[in-house]
Amino acid sequence: MSVDTVYMEELDAFTYRERVASGVPVLIPVGSIEQHGPHMPLNTDVLLSREMAGAVAGATGALVAPPIVFGYKSQQRSGGGNHLTGTTSLDAATVVSIAKTLVLELARHGVRKVAFVNGHYENYQFLYEGADLAIRELRLDGITDLKVMLLSYWDFVGDDVIAELYPDGFPGWDLEHGGVLETSLMLLLHPHRVDMTRVADIPPAQLPDYDVLPARPEITPASGCLSSGAAGTAEKGRLLLDGASAGMVAAIRGEFGV
Repeated sequence: MSVDTVYMEELDAFTYRERVASGVPVLIPVGSIEQHGPHMPLNTDVLLSREMAGAVAGATGALVAPPIVFGYKSQQRSGGGNHLTGTTSLDAATVVSIAKTLVLELARHGVRKVAFVNGHYENYQFLYEGADLAIRELRLDGITDLKVMLLSYWDFVGDDVIAELYPDGFPGWDLEHGGVLETSLMLLLHPHRVDMTRVADIPPAQLPDYDVLPARPEITPASGCLSSGAAGTAEKGRLLLDGASAGMVAAIRGEFGV
C-alpha cells in the first residue's frame, strides 16, 4: 500500500481521512460500458476518464475516487445507440441517484470540493442533476460550502490541437465516437487494448438532426463507430492528454483555489 497514490481506493482509511481533512478536492471519473467498434474495449470511457482524472490529480494534489463504471444510455447520434449488444446502460434516474449519493457520501467524509471527470458524452446532464440535488439537500442540513464541478475532458481540447489532429476537417465531438480522439488516447495509455488491424476506416456517419424512438438500427454504421479511428496515433494521444489535462488543471485551480 502506498500513501503516494492519488487513487482513493489504494489508500488506507487513516491516510484518506488526513488528506480529506487537509481540504483536497476529490475527482470522480465517470465512464460507460459501451461498444467502441471492433478495435477498442467496452470499458474505453472508464479507462480514459480515470486516466484523465489521475493526470489532473497529479498536478493539483487532488484524490481520484473509483470510477462510475456504467453510464447513461448510448445515443445513436453520439455513441452508436443503446440497441448495440455490449453497450450496457443505466436509466437517467439511476445516474442521477448515483451522482447525488456520491456527493452526499463525500460531503459526509468532510470533502468540500468535488469534480466529476466525465468520459461519456451522454452522462453530463444527469451528473449535473445529481450534483444539484445533493447541494440542495446539504444546504438544508446547514452545509453551504461544498462546490461541485463537472468536466468533460474533450471540452478542454484547444482549437490548435483540433487543427493538428484533424487536418482534413473536424467531424464534431458527437461523431468522434470510436474515432481519432479515443483511439489516440487508448494507443497512448492502453496500447495493448487496441487492435488497429480491426479499425473501421469509414467516413463520418450521416445521421439525421433529430432523434426517433424506437431506434432505427439501420442508421448506425455497422462498426458502431461514427467516424474513423484509423488516423489515431499515440503521439496524438499525448497532445490530447496534455492539452485536456492542462485545461482541467487550470479550471480546478481557479474554482477550488488549489
